[in-house]
Amino acid sequence: TIVWVRVTLAALTLNLVVLLSGRSMSHDRRLWGRFVVMGALNNLIPFSLIVYGQTQIASGLAAILNATTPLWTVLLAHWFTYDERLTLRRLSGVLLGLAGVIVVIGPDLLGGLGGNAFAQLAVVGAAVAYACAGIFGKGFRGVPPLITATRQVTASSLLLLPFMLIVDQPWSRPLPGPTTLAALLGLAVLSTALAYAIYFRLLASAGATNLLLVTFLIPVSALLLGTFVLGEQVMVADLLGMTIIGFGLAVIDGRLVRWAGSRWRMARAQR
Repeated sequence: TIVWVRVTLAALTLNLVVLLSGRSMSHDRRLWGRFVVMGALNNLIPFSLIVYGQTQIASGLAAILNATTPLWTVLLAHWFTYDERLTLRRLSGVLLGLAGVIVVIGPDLLGGLGGNAFAQLAVVGAAVAYACAGIFGKGFRGVPPLITATRQVTASSLLLLPFMLIVDQPWSRPLPGPTTLAALLGLAVLSTALAYAIYFRLLASAGATNLLLVTFLIPVSALLLGTFVLGEQVMVADLLGMTIIGFGLAVIDGRLVRWAGSRWRMARAQR
């Protein structure tokens, strides 16, 4: 029910923005069919698999498994795209980023690997679904990001509705309080509507691999917000992990590597 309310409020918000902006929403059935697929890959499948997985395994282990999304994206993009080929630099940077996530969350959680295999495979399946969504979403080039985001969450809302009614039967439960409703509204407007508008803009300009590298930054942003907003303490392992993630992203970006290589060649030439 929470997931359905989240995407439905986001859909209503984005449709209202599109209406007020005077943009045209095409009724091309082929495009709507593709957005149903996108809604399934980016919302229905991963949300459902993660919810199941996190009922069986620790959240830290789930976060580490979810952080394999860029790795799957790099591998799948090599086979299914023509402009995001697998390179040693890109693969090395992704593995460094994944190592940084493990350091931040805690390597001891890897001891849970092997138990609850189906739950772990469910979270890995969610990561693969996110990777497929990023690659599949490249096919919407030429469609304005706001329209793309609106169509995706609208399709997701329609897909999730029967699951919500069958599984949760929300009419049999008490209504949530104002704090919960405010949290859902924030989750829908900021973390879904605005986030997906940015998501599709970045997908069009940066590609699927670079877009889904954001998975590495989720534990980093959570640590920083916890420190500056909630007053939580940052540990040495947190700083080390964030440094490794930053270095991994720099390796993937390539500019730091090219700068270091040019400096080395200049120093060698001066000798």
